[in-house]
Amino acid sequence: MNPIASPLNIERCWNFIGIEGDRSCPQLATYTHCRNCPVYSTAGRYLLERSIPEDYRQEWTQLLAKSRVDENSQISHTLPTTQTLTVVIFRLQREWLALSAQIFKEISPPSVVHILPHRSNQILRGLVNIRGELRLCISLSHLLNLEVADTPVQTLTPVVYSRMVVLEKAGNTWVFGVDELYGVHRFHQDELQEPPKSLTQSYTKGLFQWQPAGSPMARWHSVSYLDDELLFTTLARKML
Repeated sequence: MNPIASPLNIERCWNFIGIEGDRSCPQLATYTHCRNCPVYSTAGRYLLERSIPEDYRQEWTQLLAKSRVDENSQISHTLPTTQTLTVVIFRLQREWLALSAQIFKEISPPSVVHILPHRSNQILRGLVNIRGELRLCISLSHLLNLEVADTPVQTLTPVVYSRMVVLEKAGNTWVFGVDELYGVHRFHQDELQEPPKSLTQSYTKGLFQWQPAGSPMARWHSVSYLDDELLFTTLARKML
């Protein structure tokens, strides 16, 4: 048989005398497996190079359009019309805080902080090396005036690792350490509650209640949603 001449007449020989059949094909001694045989590869090439049926594109266009309509319809029925906010939740001292996920550039292991002569202070800690680039490292705890925890803090898991968080907004990059990192969380804007006036020096847009996913018996936490615009403006004014 000439496999190149008549790919339609192959009749899927691999299913009958090939590796999926009784293995009586004499070519198996040469090619070991049907996928190495030119008959098999020619059939595959024919399937890929064959002409598109006339109604193929129109049928898929209608199918995808219907799927998009059904998806949007389902979302409109299951979600309120209020804006959904996506944040990253982390802990500093005893406080659970959140910032917009859009400004998070990277999460990295703790790095050595190199003090800047005559510049480092409680808020500006110094420089850290993040993937070969030196970045300004701050203490968000001191900027927000958070109280130092002098007693054990309740954590999400028995094993807690501190992290370095890299934020970037409008070309400005800041790094700070967190005591515990949960990850991404979504909630609706109408869930925000008014924060106390003294809370985190007015850097808080509002509070929302949060229960870690996958832990139905876990306690609810009150999380402060920080104003990243005000945060970056303040850091640029005070540090640069």
